[in-house]
Amino acid sequence: MTGTTPRNAMTVDVEDYFQVSAFENHVPRESWKRTATRVEANMERVLDLFARHGVCGTFFTLGWIAERHPALVRRIVEAGHELASHGWDHTRVTEQTPEAFRADVRRTRELLEDLGGVPVRGYRAPSYSINGGNLWAHDVLADEGYVYSSSVAPLKHDLYGMPDAPRFAFDAAGGRLREIPVTTIPLGGRNLNVGGGGWFRLYPYAFSRWALRRVNQQDGESAHFYFHPWEIDPAQPRVERIGVKTRIRHYLNLGRMERRLERLLGDFRWGRMDEVFTIVPAPADPAREDAA
Repeated sequence: MTGTTPRNAMTVDVEDYFQVSAFENHVPRESWKRTATRVEANMERVLDLFARHGVCGTFFTLGWIAERHPALVRRIVEAGHELASHGWDHTRVTEQTPEAFRADVRRTRELLEDLGGVPVRGYRAPSYSINGGNLWAHDVLADEGYVYSSSVAPLKHDLYGMPDAPRFAFDAAGGRLREIPVTTIPLGGRNLNVGGGGWFRLYPYAFSRWALRRVNQQDGESAHFYFHPWEIDPAQPRVERIGVKTRIRHYLNLGRMERRLERLLGDFRWGRMDEVFTIVPAPADPAREDAA
């Protein structure tokens, strides 16, 4: 470990409040097109927040969102951020066949590249839904031109997780893809998610800061942090008739999130996933070069 503190990757999962996995049984996909979106206004606040702190990050964007808000995709790219894929409509990989997954990630990548005018190399599965039972997804991603994935959670959770996965980046798909798991620390005999989202809203800020510093200083590794635009939107419409656990997970401390992000952006050094983890671009396609 050198004397320089590692830089961390700041990431955003670009989806709207009604598209989270916890609401799957309460907000049917067929109703999405009739639901007023709030993602564009929330993303304006996120992009302005990053600009104030001079931070460039990675935006894992749903194809469903990109199709409806193409100007948002262009603003992400124009501001110097990395554009990456979050799949088409937040369908978890655990709910897809290999054929359906291939169509999903291909369709999303093609749209994002068309709108953004930049290569899309990264992918994050909805709800970190690549696990020990569907590692074929890594091969599909590599086949489809993705260079890295951030889709594995090396922990035990009621909705996702692969507890025996490495805590830090590892090769997948026979070395054709780099998997960068969600950031964790070992505590009390298990890995604890300290990479963001609802956990960041649950923990006291001092604990999150300590945990990320531990990854940087004790492990000598870069962390990556994730959140969603709806997490800075306490005025979002409330979904009714949901369980207590779901209500707490989704709505806890939304009013404090933006202030905590301000502190986080100032307390650490941040960058894009592809830069922090030195992702190597996919080899050029000779057929494309010959046609150019």
